[in-house]
Amino acid sequence: MSAWGAAKSADFRGPLDVARAATVVLDAQDTVIGWSRTAEELFGYAQDEIIGKPLDTFLPPRPSSGLTAADEPGSALGVPLSGGEIRVAQHSDGRSLLVATAVSSLPGTGTAAHVLVATALESLRLWESRLALLHGLATQSPVGLGIYDTDLRLTWCNAAYELEIGLPFAEFRGLRADELYSEGSFVTESYPNTLDSVMNQVLDTGEPIVDLHFRGRPPSDPDVEHLWSCSYYRLQDADGHVFGVCEDAFDITDRYEAQKRLALLVEAGRGIGTVLDVMVTAEEIAEVAVPEFADAVTVDLAEEVVEGQVLGAGGPAGGALVRVASRSAAATGTGDEPGEPELPNPSAPVDYPPGSPQLRSLASGGLVLADDTLVVPLRAGGSTLGLVTFRRPPSATFENVEIALADELAARTAVSIDNARRYARERAASLALQRQLLPRHLPQQTAVDLAYRYLPTDDVTGVGGDWFDVIALSGSRVGLVVGDVVGHGLQAAATMGRLRTTVRALAQLDLSPDELLTRLDDLVGQSAEDLMDAVGPPVEPGEDDATGATCVYAVYDPVSRRCTMARAGHLPPAVVDPQGRLSFPDLPAGPPLGLGGLPFESLEVELPVGSLVALFTDGLVETRDRDIDEGLDILGRVLSDRDRSLDDLCDSAVSQLLPDGTTADDTALLLVRTRELDSGQVAHWELPAEPVAVGHARELAIGQLREWDLEELTFSTELVVSELVTNAIMHAAGPLHLRLIRDRTLLCEVADAGHTSPHLRHSEEEDEGGRGLFIVAQLVHRWGTRYSESGKTIWTEQLFPSTD
Repeated sequence: MSAWGAAKSADFRGPLDVARAATVVLDAQDTVIGWSRTAEELFGYAQDEIIGKPLDTFLPPRPSSGLTAADEPGSALGVPLSGGEIRVAQHSDGRSLLVATAVSSLPGTGTAAHVLVATALESLRLWESRLALLHGLATQSPVGLGIYDTDLRLTWCNAAYELEIGLPFAEFRGLRADELYSEGSFVTESYPNTLDSVMNQVLDTGEPIVDLHFRGRPPSDPDVEHLWSCSYYRLQDADGHVFGVCEDAFDITDRYEAQKRLALLVEAGRGIGTVLDVMVTAEEIAEVAVPEFADAVTVDLAEEVVEGQVLGAGGPAGGALVRVASRSAAATGTGDEPGEPELPNPSAPVDYPPGSPQLRSLASGGLVLADDTLVVPLRAGGSTLGLVTFRRPPSATFENVEIALADELAARTAVSIDNARRYARERAASLALQRQLLPRHLPQQTAVDLAYRYLPTDDVTGVGGDWFDVIALSGSRVGLVVGDVVGHGLQAAATMGRLRTTVRALAQLDLSPDELLTRLDDLVGQSAEDLMDAVGPPVEPGEDDATGATCVYAVYDPVSRRCTMARAGHLPPAVVDPQGRLSFPDLPAGPPLGLGGLPFESLEVELPVGSLVALFTDGLVETRDRDIDEGLDILGRVLSDRDRSLDDLCDSAVSQLLPDGTTADDTALLLVRTRELDSGQVAHWELPAEPVAVGHARELAIGQLREWDLEELTFSTELVVSELVTNAIMHAAGPLHLRLIRDRTLLCEVADAGHTSPHLRHSEEEDEGGRGLFIVAQLVHRWGTRYSESGKTIWTEQLFPSTD
């Protein structure tokens, strides 16, 4: 008998079993003569209330089913379907119940003629699901399941376990796990090594053990070592008697090998291209690849790449390369310790022997595998920047998946090297256009007091791309942004202006800071051939002209005093509370714009009124003779003087951090001191999503306008509130929130739980609706939609009546 066959022979009593179901005994006239306690619980009738009553008291006859008179029985029992049917029963309190019923005739000549059993339909469906689950685990699950008794002998297993062993269950039933896998062992640290030890621990403690990695050779495939993820838990009956332990095991050999390769790629993502420096990037790939992937790695680059010059079309074809990085697992050259990097001489060209894999790779433009040596070209923008050579011991070879991995490592390195090369070549071309694109005046905001300083770089050695901005948002909120384009193309200054303009446009969509940076990252990541060429000839197709740009974006709400911020590779803001305590929020860094691959994250903090927030670029705090930590300390001491004005703080920060008045990098500093809208300026109500809420909302708004002496706006505000609340009730979900804010304008906001935004359109003459929003748009100064995790908010702004 198979393992599943043995399990099927067990007695799995269902909810229609007479010992569990509601049981009713009927005579030949369908009169109740017997009533179980379970029937009393299900139908609500006590025994003395139902005995002697007809069956249709709680089980009405079924509606006509279209059967002929000869087919349709007159009894309320109906027609059993496969031993039972679904019926609508009547509870004693008047409720209707969906029940599953079955009826059986009783032999003999006594008064009792039938036995009816019934159970709630939900109970039957749950029981059927459990049976299906058990059957699936035993016959279809890819996870091997085995049950061992307290002597650790196998008593049952499913089909997947049988397939893994490669024998019928009867031939290995009763064996111990260590007998089936005598040479296997657990590789997860801090746990016993053998199967017997792990199972005994589970039996003794009752604590389950999950995801232990077991390495061994299955009987069905004894020549190949496999890795399984195993879990163990103790089995016991309802009385707490322990009768064994269950093992489930899933073969993760392929996944484990793939994870090793993925881990190397992850490490490459973290360790390659961390700085925009050609030499450092070349050393980084050697450090990542040795010894996890190769025994030795060398990196050779074209001289033009090392010097930051423009590489000729196609790159070096004759082998004119210089060695910039070399690393091996064993000490070679001048290295004294295993893994010590060799010291290449970047000024001396590398001489490759004729017919060498390196020369063949340069000639073909592709990778070359020769025994234990793998040569992969570093290609970017259609040009070969250099070569990476991976070597292994003579006994080891490179498999196909490893060749693909080496190609990916080289591709990532090539992109980073090309970014560094272009950055070094073009950084000086950023200033002229950048200065023209910076804001020359920032309007005052209700949410914050502000001051700013911008210092252009030295005209001879400067690099460019910094910008700052303050953006008015809906709901009296304000957007604060500081960014730094450290791109590697001649278009860096134009890119700064493009990014600033894009941020202003995206900010008006009321995007969250992390989503705004994501969209900005998508823009930066576009190929240069898709971008508008503003200051010179187009860059080579496929090359991004702003990779490496950084940005920090924050939104402050003066009503809630909450500030949400996110950054893309930028320094975090500095925050000084009203007591003068300095902090740098633990804001996730995110990748620089244009690199892609990692998400941006927002951080929300509550700022007391009068808090100082400083957004700045690294040119302010980092110089050639001072590291960034020292610069941050100086800035913190300056900002902690809470008695000084914002303009004084700006001047003091610049004078102490840049005493010469010049810098090797652009410097932007934006200081804001938070305000709070007075409670008398904000009115907020929660409304149900019901038609009656429209009139109530109008009354609340009109009353608030009267309190604010804004009766002249009553008509327009009443129409706006009616339209927005009506739309929310019709097209969204509640609860609804109505908010009025008296600021520089009158703001009206209606929030709901929906995520669809209304669209302004012209209605046709025969349309019954669609005109309300069009009318609202004519009455207000501005309107729009912003989204949140809980739904959306439709907002409008109305100008105050003229006082002339």
